Amino acid sequence: MTMSERKPEQEQGLAAAADAGGLEALIARATRSGKGLPPVDKWNPDFCGDLDMEIRADGTWFYLGTPIGRPALVRLFSTVLRKDEDGRTYLVTPVEKVGIRVVDAPFAAVEADVSQRDGQQIVTFRTNVGDVVEAGPDNPMRFVEEEETGGLKPYVLVRGRLEALVSRPVMYQLVEHGEEVETPQGPMFALRSNGEVYPIMPAARLKQLSG
Repeated sequence: MTMSERKPEQEQGLAAAADAGGLEALIARATRSGKGLPPVDKWNPDFCGDLDMEIRADGTWFYLGTPIGRPALVRLFSTVLRKDEDGRTYLVTPVEKVGIRVVDAPFAAVEADVSQRDGQQIVTFRTNVGDVVEAGPDNPMRFVEEEETGGLKPYVLVRGRLEALVSRPVMYQLVEHGEEVETPQGPMFALRSNGEVYPIMPAARLKQLSG
């Protein structure tokens, strides 16, 4: 059944909410019990259509074409995000699943801390919605070449299949902690965190860029 075919009395919840306040109330009911993030990966509700909500490349959330100006509301929405195997991102509650648009990554890594622990370098990120993750086996990083500019777009896995795009100022900060390492692909400029090595680019290319 499509959204247009649903009866008025059935039009309840996320997909039919008239404004962001209605969305907030429904999601709050889904996240009110228990501590920590809700178990969205365990919920299997019916798909209820798409919502006119979009997360732009800079991490700004839009609803009905208007930026959502309340950070607390954005954080609330972010707790019920899920990216499924179909590559799409959804807002999920125990009773509904609605699709939203994501231009790039759903989160933005806006701050990073580089420290030492037990002789290992640890890179910790904070996202625009308050997640704090350490890059490592459970939260790997990846670097994607941007065809349009030839630059690199760094990402860190936050949870599930949801990633954060590392902001440019944070990336500049991390480069200062990179080093040249030997890999099967040859010498690479890479970043270490939690015992993992994340190649950024060939060392020769970095020398060309900095030369």
